[in-house]
Amino acid sequence: MTLDEVDRAFLRTLVADATVSAGELGRRHGLSQPAAWRRVKRLQDAGVLAGRRIEIDHEALGFGVTVFLGIKLATKGRVSLEDFERAVAAIPEVQLVHHVLGLYDYRLRIVARDLADFERILRRRIMTLPGVGEFEANVLLSEERLLGPV
Repeated sequence: MTLDEVDRAFLRTLVADATVSAGELGRRHGLSQPAAWRRVKRLQDAGVLAGRRIEIDHEALGFGVTVFLGIKLATKGRVSLEDFERAVAAIPEVQLVHHVLGLYDYRLRIVARDLADFERILRRRIMTLPGVGEFEANVLLSEERLLGPV
């Protein structure tokens, strides 16, 4: 799909705030509400816009620590990737699971109340998962949201 500057402007606006209406998009970018709606619909139909999400403020819920955990499976032949993925998906503190290529097989995004809570999650939940071998934790210090190549 070819995107023009108005499409890109719509995408930047919607990435920043998915609740912006077609009427507001039109006002911000010089189009009527019906024309803006048609563009949004075209972007949705093409799969460029894939849903609208709510962002949860984990810190407001008492989760003050975010950790990125790289995990290398010890026994890839004996434990299936699906078994590992199913087991890790059952841990509520795990926010994202990425199957990656590189030093580690998986990269997890985990939220915890504090470092002691993360240690509890690591010892009781992560280290007991099927096939876990080596791992490395990186604590998030700050995060900037970027729009990417739009």
